[in-house]
Amino acid sequence: MKNKLLAVLAASTLAAGILAGCGSSSADTTTAETAATEAATEAATDATTEAAAEDTAAAPADGDNVIKVAASQTPHSEILAAVKDLLADEGYDLEVTVFEDYVQPNNVVESGEFDANYFQHVNYLNSFNEENGTHLAIAENGKIHYEPFGIYGGTKSSLDDIADGDAIALPNDTTNEARALLLLQQAGLIKLKDGVGVTATVNDVEENPHNLKLVEVEAAQVPKQLPSVAFGVINGNYALEAGLNVGTDALVTESADGDAIQQYVNVIAVKEGNESSAKIKALTDALHSDTAVQYINDTYQGAVVPYDGEQ
Repeated sequence: MKNKLLAVLAASTLAAGILAGCGSSSADTTTAETAATEAATEAATDATTEAAAEDTAAAPADGDNVIKVAASQTPHSEILAAVKDLLADEGYDLEVTVFEDYVQPNNVVESGEFDANYFQHVNYLNSFNEENGTHLAIAENGKIHYEPFGIYGGTKSSLDDIADGDAIALPNDTTNEARALLLLQQAGLIKLKDGVGVTATVNDVEENPHNLKLVEVEAAQVPKQLPSVAFGVINGNYALEAGLNVGTDALVTESADGDAIQQYVNVIAVKEGNESSAKIKALTDALHSDTAVQYINDTYQGAVVPYDGEQ
């Protein structure tokens, strides 16, 4: 585009020189020179505008083209990797750092070290803000996928074999524990107090006919407990990391009704005020693209479900 602009300016200079050297009258020469100058100025302005437009399309307007995202290994970092080229086409460099816990990804976004994170569902985000005084929010168009919870066999392979005193491992963080308890209730293994819903804890178990031992451990550790417990209730991403698929390996999966999806859909989280920034919008658009949807469906075979509901 610089060459085009220089060519326009050179042509205008040449035209003015030719007119000045012609044997026309002074008045005619002045009129011609004025017209040539105006035409050249207009052409140069158009060329400059076009060059600026092309430069804008090639890179983000604010020059901030790095998107730093904190993510869980599976499936979040893998899904992000699948859209890296899409973002590159838009002028963005996606940098993903994998975290193994559920705390630091929120802390680094709160501190401003990272632009966003991708590892948690709505309920966990809300609970984390309430408990830690953080200021995290769901990005615009930031609800991305849903991971069904499942009950998996440990030392036993069928819920028909459950016996008094059997141990069941479940996540110990606030929202995932409630989700696990609701699934155990759905399976008919326990009964919770009326109305506790997504706020349930082990203290809300009203009926436990098999006197099951509910073993609370950090979410990532539940799969590792399977050799020592009868059953385990596992988050979708940690099941995948352990080589388990909710569609083929889970003994029971949670009902995927509208409320559950809204409560447990995994999101892109940002610090309040950044929900609609240009690079965050580019990120969420990429994660809802046909490329991302096809990758999720082909790779996870129902263990991860693309979200297409209300944002």
